[in-house]
Amino acid sequence: MTLHYDSEIRIHKVPMGDFGNNGYLLVCPETNQSIIIDTPGEPEKLLNVARGTTVKAILITHTHGDHLIGFEEIRARTGAPVGVHSTEAENLPSPPDLLLSDGEMVTAGSVAVSILHTPGHTPGAVCFLSGKHLFSGDTLFPGGPGRTGSPENLRQEIESITTRLFILPGITNVYPGHGENTTIARAQEEYKIFADRSHPPDLCGDVEWLNS
Repeated sequence: MTLHYDSEIRIHKVPMGDFGNNGYLLVCPETNQSIIIDTPGEPEKLLNVARGTTVKAILITHTHGDHLIGFEEIRARTGAPVGVHSTEAENLPSPPDLLLSDGEMVTAGSVAVSILHTPGHTPGAVCFLSGKHLFSGDTLFPGGPGRTGSPENLRQEIESITTRLFILPGITNVYPGHGENTTIARAQEEYKIFADRSHPPDLCGDVEWLNS
């Protein structure tokens, strides 16, 4: 589905695979150059949306397997360079072309994507910001953070969310790696309820701002 279309960017969200993933295509309307974000299962769905564009980069939010099921096919079919955070490069099915670092930018025509390193869900988890559009991978969802395997990981993820994402304007759209969209303002409101309550020191796993 087309999420957004203006003179500077066209954004397509593509539900994919057996794990409820979302793949994304960002297109420059002027040059028809594009960027793919994540490579879940059923890669043909994303490739069909990208048909007719020139894919300039494939960006990976993190290297959990459900985000990589379509990796090899999408890479082979587009020939585009692959970017992933440097701490997770060895987890890809084949070596990346770009080692992403916090603050760097990837472009396709007029579309500029900034890299935000947001560790917690995984050590090399990143979010991608283009204007008022944030592609949050499995770091931030409607209603809560991404699943974590330890209390330390959850604390790190919450720090990433509160210090890197919640400084963005409230109108920023949040497009996660699974499920529905949200906004920074809505996430901030939900998190405040969570932060105002006490929690067990071993809290981790599937955490919900309103119910945990």
